[in-house]
Amino acid sequence: MRSFKRKINEFLQDDNFNENLKSIHDFPRQKTINALISLLCSTDKTVKENAVASLGEIVSNLAETDLDGARMIMRRLAWSLNEESGWIGWGSAEAMGEIMARSPVLADEYHKLLISYISEGENYLLFEELRKEVYRGLKRLSQTRPELVKDAAGLHI
Repeated sequence: MRSFKRKINEFLQDDNFNENLKSIHDFPRQKTINALISLLCSTDKTVKENAVASLGEIVSNLAETDLDGARMIMRRLAWSLNEESGWIGWGSAEAMGEIMARSPVLADEYHKLLISYISEGENYLLFEELRKEVYRGLKRLSQTRPELVKDAAGLHI
């Protein structure tokens, strides 16, 4: 797995990443998703941003053929933001926003969950840095579906 994750990491750092993004589908899907999720917490800004974009590409594409599989990934990302998960969930909210920006069906199903992380209530994230990532995810979603996030607290589009 380490060599595969290294290969994905190199793909994310490639100077031509944006031009080659569609080629992410050439890699084995589940191994790629697992590697990308683990790279969401990278301290390298380029790696993290490109992992977010790659997950958006893969999962939105998956939603077209296997909606339940795409839902499982969304739930996995959401679970990582839960204190009980034992994981901090770095990058998960941004990935969720990117996926929803690319998949209308997932946006319709999960936008309220993402909003709930910045709204007072049981899902409110106490850690400010994670809330900032939620705002970035919601801002990305607002680029394609502004009507879904218009009531998000503190979101200025």
